[in-house]
Amino acid sequence: MKISKINEMSSPELEKELGELKTELFKLRFSLATNGLDNPLKIKEVKKDIARINTILRQRELSDK
Repeated sequence: MKISKINEMSSPELEKELGELKTELFKLRFSLATNGLDNPLKIKEVKKDIARINTILRQRELSDK
């Protein structure tokens, strides 16, 4: 996910997306442990997206204070 797309989203949308990404990460890890993944780099990509969203949410939280 691009940072420009993340910046355009509202905070509630970002929190919803964050929940979805965490669920996806759980499923990817579970799949990796049980039968392997076609693309193990997908885990790295999802983790980076989670970090990007958390960063934007934190920046918005700090700017509101």
